[in-house]
Amino acid sequence: MSEWVIVGKLLGPYGIKGWIKLHSHTHPIDNIGTYNPLWIQRGGSWQAIDVEKVQRHGKGLVAKLRGCDDREQVPGFTGCEVAIKRDQLPALGADDFYWSDLEGLKVITVAGECLGVVDHLFETGSNDVLVVKPGADSIDSEQRLVPYVWEQVVKQVDLQTGSLTVDWDKDF
Repeated sequence: MSEWVIVGKLLGPYGIKGWIKLHSHTHPIDNIGTYNPLWIQRGGSWQAIDVEKVQRHGKGLVAKLRGCDDREQVPGFTGCEVAIKRDQLPALGADDFYWSDLEGLKVITVAGECLGVVDHLFETGSNDVLVVKPGADSIDSEQRLVPYVWEQVVKQVDLQTGSLTVDWDKDF
């Protein structure tokens, strides 16, 4: 697993005083403002950024970065992914996982067939859903949506081997 967890992205200028639009992957979106420090990758290395303030604006967020005081400085940050170090995340229980831990895992059925690799997840209200894209070892070239329902569908997550075992028919 990577030392870094991507939690958002800096999008573009907001106003004339150096504020920048911020897309958050945290839930709720405001939680991104609770992490300190936040990090961005520029020039091939990670740099800590000092976020003075994060606030809601409409359905999204805007942020004020220390030292970014006018609109002309914002393009230097636009498009940068925002990350935290994995050790900044709260500890989880034995059968709990962060979505970032599941992305990239090989999805294997209980019958031993490889369905593909977890590309990403999304919420539906009743349960989360794994988006499984075909990979080199997949049984076919189909993308699948697999409900993330622990014990009923998802039988095992093994971060050491990079696999996730599901009780899911390949024809679904």
